[in-house]
Amino acid sequence: MLSTGHGRKTDQADALSVGIAAHTAARLNTAVVDETIAALRCLTEHRDDLVRGRTQIVNRLHALLAQLIPAGLPRGLTADNAAAALRGIRPRAVSARTMRQVAVELLQEVRRLDRRIAEATATLSAAVAASGTTLTDLHGIGDVTAAKILARAGAVNRFRSQAAFASYCGVAPIEVSSGDIQRHRLSRAGDRQLNYALHVMAMAQIKRATPGRDYYQHKRAAGKTHKAAMRCLKRRLSDVFYRTMIKDTETSLLPAG
Repeated sequence: MLSTGHGRKTDQADALSVGIAAHTAARLNTAVVDETIAALRCLTEHRDDLVRGRTQIVNRLHALLAQLIPAGLPRGLTADNAAAALRGIRPRAVSARTMRQVAVELLQEVRRLDRRIAEATATLSAAVAASGTTLTDLHGIGDVTAAKILARAGAVNRFRSQAAFASYCGVAPIEVSSGDIQRHRLSRAGDRQLNYALHVMAMAQIKRATPGRDYYQHKRAAGKTHKAAMRCLKRRLSDVFYRTMIKDTETSLLPAG
């Protein structure tokens, strides 16, 4: 397989590699499907799909309104803003009338998606409350973000340490030192949804008087850039996630994997 000209990636080679890794690994966890976590993942993915669909339709509606209204509309278009704008438009040209009709239909779709997203969010909040997680007690973590963390992390006791969890989240820095120069770079690996959840929490923390803000300012005072300080804060917050979920599991608030 490793001889010249034969180093090709195939399903057979992958299967062999997995078999060897499983046979030689000393510490392997048994995969268990947790019903609560599986349900949360289904709900979060469904809500994300609805939000993505709404974003696409809003963008199309915004583009049409920009052609119908000379000054256009500001960002952050809502259904009410779009409806108010459309009420003041009475075009005579065929093309403009057609664009207005399509915009009205898109507006109706936005309102429909708004209702579905609200329903999905309510269902998600109920599921998070039923799980008994204390992640929502953390500053910057609401029901939607907490559900995403639980769904993407799975059974937290499958991670052997805080460092392993941080690596899974993609916030463990990678050393790229050379000679006497010691430095690290941002990891591009890991679960991007968990990374996003950490970013949301970090942004909420630095906007308020919190320990996270104090830590961020300490790193800035030490000469780090905003991005570097944020990376440090996200790494620290991943430990908070891990400890909180471990504590929940140990107190039987969340199902153990």
